[in-house]
Amino acid sequence: MVMGVAGCGKSTVGRALAERLGLPYAEADAFHPPANVTKMHGGVPLTDADRAPWLAAIADSIKDGGVVVSCSALKRAYRDVLRGGNPEAFFVHLVLTPETATARVSGRAGHFMPSTLVASQFAILEPLGPDEDGVGVDATLPVDEIVAKAISRMPTHRG
Repeated sequence: MVMGVAGCGKSTVGRALAERLGLPYAEADAFHPPANVTKMHGGVPLTDADRAPWLAAIADSIKDGGVVVSCSALKRAYRDVLRGGNPEAFFVHLVLTPETATARVSGRAGHFMPSTLVASQFAILEPLGPDEDGVGVDATLPVDEIVAKAISRMPTHRG
C-alpha cells in the first residue's frame, strides 16, 4: 500500500513499485463510489462514513495479496480496515509538506481532487505508528530512490 495525502506521488510511486516487483497495480481512486468523486470534485471533504465502502472494497481487493495499491490511508483506523483484508499489508507512507502537496495538486490537470482539500487531508493524517508494518519515505526524492527504500524495508526483502 502506497499511502499519503493528495499530491505526494502515490500513483507514480505505486506504478513504479508494482513494475519493479512484477505485481499488478491498482489505483484506490478507482474504488470510490460516484458520490464520493462528486463530493471531492465539489471541494467537500469525505467523512469516515463516505470512506467506509471505499475502504471495504480496497480491503477486499487485497485479500489474496500480490498487488500494489495506492491509497491515501490517512488514519490508523483506515489502515486497520485495509489490514483486515490482508494482515500482511505493508505501507509505504510518502511524506511531504502541506506546501509541496498543495503546489503539486494545483499543478495537475484532469483530477477530481482540488488543492483546496489538501489541508483537510493533513488535518486528519496519522503517520504510521511504530507498531505498523511500513516505512515513511521523503516524497520529494526521485521515484527510483523511493522505490528502492520501500523495497529494502519490506519483510520479504529485509536482510
